[in-house]
Amino acid sequence: MLSGKHIVLGVTGGIAAYKSCLLVRELKKAGADVQVVMTEAATRFVTPLTFSALSEREVAVDLWNVNQATRSEIGTRHIDLANQASLLLIAPASANTVAKLTVGLADNLLTVLALATRSPLVLAPTMDADMFLNETTQRNLAVLRERGVFVIPPGEGEHASGLVGPGRLPEIDAIVQFVDGILERSYEDYRSVSVLVTAGPTHEPIDPVRFIGNRSSGKMGFSLARAAAMRGASVTLVTGPVHLETPRHVKRVDVETAEQMHHAVEKEAKSADVIIMAAAVADFTPAKPKESKMKKDGHQPGPLELTKTVDILKSVAEAKGKKTVVGFALETDNELEHARTKLKSKNADMIVLNSLRDQGAGFAVETNKVTLVHGTGETEELPRQSKFDVAHAILDRVRTIRQH
Repeated sequence: MLSGKHIVLGVTGGIAAYKSCLLVRELKKAGADVQVVMTEAATRFVTPLTFSALSEREVAVDLWNVNQATRSEIGTRHIDLANQASLLLIAPASANTVAKLTVGLADNLLTVLALATRSPLVLAPTMDADMFLNETTQRNLAVLRERGVFVIPPGEGEHASGLVGPGRLPEIDAIVQFVDGILERSYEDYRSVSVLVTAGPTHEPIDPVRFIGNRSSGKMGFSLARAAAMRGASVTLVTGPVHLETPRHVKRVDVETAEQMHHAVEKEAKSADVIIMAAAVADFTPAKPKESKMKKDGHQPGPLELTKTVDILKSVAEAKGKKTVVGFALETDNELEHARTKLKSKNADMIVLNSLRDQGAGFAVETNKVTLVHGTGETEELPRQSKFDVAHAILDRVRTIRQH
């Protein structure tokens, strides 16, 4: 996948910067065109001339350096680099740069470029073991992963400080293989396609404090939004209450109740080509939520009267026209029978079936094991894998549906 790709390699300050010279060589041997962007700190460890000789391109260091660009190019060169990139790889990525990316600080050419690019962003965090294991660094990396930044696990071993532990730059071959795998899934087959994804639970209020909800974390829906954006789609994510970072290049609409989600989906569905309903919408809502908090006061509460919520999937699929609509089903018994019934009754093009019986599937876990129920009624069982990989598999099948 590297052949003919334009890789922008960001090099930050750290003793491992010298290994990036070998990385340039291996990327070019694999057929990639490599543009090196260095931070000022990186130039203290390796000269730009070294990378220029290896990459056969002038190295970019300073956004404002007139010697590196004409005056008319200075103001947009970060945009030009961003648009040209098939992938932005930062290796080594220092703790300082990781922190800047987390908060969106853009104070040098590399961090400006990271904000401007729509291409996949890959980090190889490299720093002393204690710095890597620091709670702040780990939290920063977790935030970036949730947004859709790819983080290569660091190598372990002895550091320049004498400490032994994680934080070393991974082996060059491992970095190249990781990048190759990312490019394999970012071929932009969804460019010019508008995708609407729903995610998370809904909270149906009993009173101003309590609600009826479920255990959905939203991770599957967010993975779908992230994967679709990576493949070039214009993505809108309508989500219930979750604690997840918005994926890169995704428009997010926050709602709380099933009724609010219904209104948001109706509005956003008008311009969508593909609608993937991954949210766990409550089937029932309190008929008469209390205006003030219900007190115990030594009394037994009265019965909680419930009414059905709007069937969002059915309402969208019945008016879909040429749109492709995918629904989700989470079952605990007679799974396939219920999923096939849902496929027909909702007029969906495909149902993604989850079962709580499957290990590594369901709520709040990083993996999922699903069965796809196609429009013909035929089923396709996928192996347990990360929710991000499940998302790509679903998008692959949606692409096939749209081609027929």
